[in-house]
Amino acid sequence: MKKNTLFILILVVLALIASYFLFNNQFNTISSEDSDFAVQDTSNITRIFMADKKNKTLDLSRLNQSEWLINGRYPANPPAMQMLLKTLYNIDVVHPVSKSSYDVVIARLASSAIKVEIYQQVYRINLFDRIKLFPHEKLTKVYYVGDATQNNLGTYMIKEGSDMPFVVNLPGFRGFVSSRYTLNEQDWRDHTIFAHRIPEIAEVQIDFHDDPAESYIVKNIGNSLSLIPQKTGLPLPLYDTLKLYNMMNEFASIKYESLLNDLVDSVKKDSIINSKPFHTIRLIDNAGDTVEMTTFHKVSAYETWDVEQDYYIWDRDRMYALINDGQDFVLVQFFVFDKILRPLSFFMVDDELM
Repeated sequence: MKKNTLFILILVVLALIASYFLFNNQFNTISSEDSDFAVQDTSNITRIFMADKKNKTLDLSRLNQSEWLINGRYPANPPAMQMLLKTLYNIDVVHPVSKSSYDVVIARLASSAIKVEIYQQVYRINLFDRIKLFPHEKLTKVYYVGDATQNNLGTYMIKEGSDMPFVVNLPGFRGFVSSRYTLNEQDWRDHTIFAHRIPEIAEVQIDFHDDPAESYIVKNIGNSLSLIPQKTGLPLPLYDTLKLYNMMNEFASIKYESLLNDLVDSVKKDSIINSKPFHTIRLIDNAGDTVEMTTFHKVSAYETWDVEQDYYIWDRDRMYALINDGQDFVLVQFFVFDKILRPLSFFMVDDELM
């Protein structure tokens, strides 16, 4: 009797378990694979490739833990990359798309979504995350990013191979994340022009084209700086050492404000770069590599007068510049560049030396 009772109880338990799984298979058709957008470990991401329906692409490849390359050419902007990696890690599903809006969302995804491919370093042998052998790059996740929901608080996404789109967002963030998957190369470019500490610098030459007497060369020999007026070519025996060291220290981080390659009319751009330069800055590092930029006046957008009440045509806040061997046309701020555009007279301690 006891055996029969035990047998019946086992059958009841098995029936309940079977019913549970049957119920879930019938009514819970959303698999975890369909809604798995987040990357659990962004530190092993090696490449992020994005493309739209017009065949415009963006390829972000990791050089090391902190540096990325854009389309195999330009360094990526670290804050922009950090934001994208945080997005990949924190992206969260809010809910699947409702039946009433399903067809519309699918159509929109098919016509305008951005395809995202994520590659990671994985191991052919991985024992309990302790023994890892034979690393290789693998495509681990592919999904499509659509536009924002009607309330702008979510973004439509769908995994490749799935027929179930979702609304996703970032926890604690009010807005949509589709803008973080931009294919505009300029949005990802690092704005750094100079990133050199004094021990890395061999020589700096600064030309003031409106006043050549203020032009000079700074030579760094064993971290000892020599200030040489271009007019004489002879090192100055006396100058304000502290001012010169402070100026040279500023080369550790000098950035432009915005990239204007596609924002300025080509005729206007040609006119500017063919005009008389304002400054030329040439830095040679210890490896012999040269970073050079040329600045140009920018016409003021509003009327300005100097202290003598004379009309001043040039913008006093910004100027144009050519960098990267003349390939990039940028806008820079005097607030930033005045720190490294000190005239020769700024360092003088004796007027007779002039």
